[in-house]
Amino acid sequence: MPSPHLPLSRRRFLLASAGAAAALGLAAVPARAAGGPRPFGRYGSPARRLTPATLYVHPYGRGDFTSVQAAVTAATGSGRTLVLAPGTYRETVAVDVSRTETTWIGASEDPRDVVIVYDHAAGTPKPGGGTYGTTGSATTTVQADGFTARWITFANDWLRADHPDISGTQAVAIKVQGDRSAFLHCRFLGHQDTLYADSTALGTFARQYYAHCYVEGDVDFVFGRATAVYEHCHFRTLNRTDLAGAPYGFVFAPSTAVANPRGYLVVRSRVSSEAPDAFYKLARPWVPGSDHTARPMLTVRDTWLGPGIDAAAPYTDMSATYPWQNQRFAEYRNAGPGAVITVPADRPQLTDTEAGLHTPAAYLGDWHPHSHPHRSL
Repeated sequence: MPSPHLPLSRRRFLLASAGAAAALGLAAVPARAAGGPRPFGRYGSPARRLTPATLYVHPYGRGDFTSVQAAVTAATGSGRTLVLAPGTYRETVAVDVSRTETTWIGASEDPRDVVIVYDHAAGTPKPGGGTYGTTGSATTTVQADGFTARWITFANDWLRADHPDISGTQAVAIKVQGDRSAFLHCRFLGHQDTLYADSTALGTFARQYYAHCYVEGDVDFVFGRATAVYEHCHFRTLNRTDLAGAPYGFVFAPSTAVANPRGYLVVRSRVSSEAPDAFYKLARPWVPGSDHTARPMLTVRDTWLGPGIDAAAPYTDMSATYPWQNQRFAEYRNAGPGAVITVPADRPQLTDTEAGLHTPAAYLGDWHPHSHPHRSL
């Protein structure tokens, strides 16, 4: 790990996150992006398009566009595919509601090679006045339904140590609001509020699916009101040198609408940590000012919880007005040192019958992301 006495620069954050450059593999990106006879791998090229609706992005001009946002702007309508060559794309990207059924593919099929990153925080001043706020801090924002991403890293490398004058430290890597949004073999890197799994409106129940993904952060780094399934995912809590003691943060902060029968489901996943043992809470409920009726929901099942999770008290309140005991938190058949039950009342467990209602199929309904039409590409 880097010395705790040296503040991380933004570039060093990308190399040091999760403990080592080898774990992220970002150091090799520029070399891989610059060379090679087939920067788009098995996904064609501008001269030999995979389909007429496919566009190619290459940071050094070997594609249709050099930036992801330029390709998104050109990809109007529905059913477009973007193939991204290896490289670091330092930009903000927004996919509006009109660009439905879009697929983004990391051409190398290794998410460490394709990185979309920027460094806005909630408290970052905006040109013309004001600050970005949590939503505005997002590097990537996806509002369209039917969005799929594979083998891509979404990151926000804003660091508290670089900006001691800013108190709004939320820095979102991606905000996802569309229904039927799937992320397969992707990575989400940040510190506070890394992955914002949300919906476009309070009464809209957006279904999202994250499979074989890696997510890291410290404070509420998976949060929002979506109906979201995280299957075979790895959540990693980061170390902190700016705090004297526990807790360093919270993995999940759902804000599920009271009318929504399904919030976050974590299944067959794992939670690890680079922080001291028991310095992280598994979750706390977020009841936002825009929805005081929210009743956050989180089910964690068949998942390995490492020693970084406080097993004796894995849940806590974000506000005393909305105690976590009044929300919809539950576990089922978890394992690992962070899953040890010492006070049963502090770790609500599902019965076998109840667990049958908390499966990916039950949460996703008539949507089957594994049979998404773009998965055969």
